[in-house]
Amino acid sequence: MGKKGVLLVNLGTPDSPQVKDVKRYLDQFLMDERVIDIPKFNRTLLVKGIIVPFRGPKTAATYKEIWEPNGSPLMYYSEIQARQLQAKLGEEYVVELAMRYQNPSIPAALNRLKAAQVDSIKVIPLFPQYASATSGSVMQAVMEVVSKWQTIPNIAFVNNFHDHAGMIDIFAENALKHQPETFDHVIFSFHGLPERQLIKADDSKSHCLKLGECCEVYSEKNKFCYAAQSHHTARLIAEKLNIPKDKYTICFQSRLGKEPWVQPYTSDVLKKLAHEGKKRLLVFSPAFVADCIETVHEISVEYLEEFQQDGGEHVQLVESLNDHPKFIEVLEELVHQ
Repeated sequence: MGKKGVLLVNLGTPDSPQVKDVKRYLDQFLMDERVIDIPKFNRTLLVKGIIVPFRGPKTAATYKEIWEPNGSPLMYYSEIQARQLQAKLGEEYVVELAMRYQNPSIPAALNRLKAAQVDSIKVIPLFPQYASATSGSVMQAVMEVVSKWQTIPNIAFVNNFHDHAGMIDIFAENALKHQPETFDHVIFSFHGLPERQLIKADDSKSHCLKLGECCEVYSEKNKFCYAAQSHHTARLIAEKLNIPKDKYTICFQSRLGKEPWVQPYTSDVLKKLAHEGKKRLLVFSPAFVADCIETVHEISVEYLEEFQQDGGEHVQLVESLNDHPKFIEVLEELVHQ
């Protein structure tokens, strides 16, 4: 019997913090039709004519602030996750890491699995909550590659793991290092999505954003909704830590453009809490399995500055799953499920 393949896929990172590499990354990322889901002509004008030329240098400067000798935090921790999972699974498996955008690429990783003559491939998009723009894009990219193979092995995808007990335990454990009870308020900040994409994901066309609290109650009707899964993840962590409902807020960050995204926006929540006299905030970002530009800079630097300008004092980020040994156990369970 041949070996079994495992493909871990995260979002991606520039090859370097140099402007040309950051522009190349942004171009590939934002030209994805699942990320900016507007007609291609309009997307091309927006991305290549406005976003990449103007945001490229600024984003490159941000990457330079967080870049370490061993690369970006996302790449560093993703490589550790892949190595440790390989060690845990043993010689029966071949584990490959890919990034949806830039390197190591999905086609290159899949071709390595093909060369290893694996009998099956388990694809794990490293996004706890499902969204078309993340996990959906990974799945499509994988299928586009293997559809051209003469012999296609058994392939299975992990849609999401937003409520995995092991993941919830790690976030709770990481938070306990900071004594959550000593903070004035707790924030669960997830990466945002345009409301339009939430509505498109509602196949019934009768539920999403039509009910006042449609995202806050996780049910059969919204089980594939990104916002509903995000709320569910946050509630499970809060329950694990016995955080009362009035002591935490669920919000969404990284909005791009002016159209409505999932609300409330993290920046608005921080401003409101500062004006209410809250001084110290504990912030989770459970949409990410590895710390990255959105956590170590957007939250720990940019949001801290905004909060302090409005009268707050301290924003403490709860570290992501990173190289936590229990997360490798979570990944192992996802491989076997």
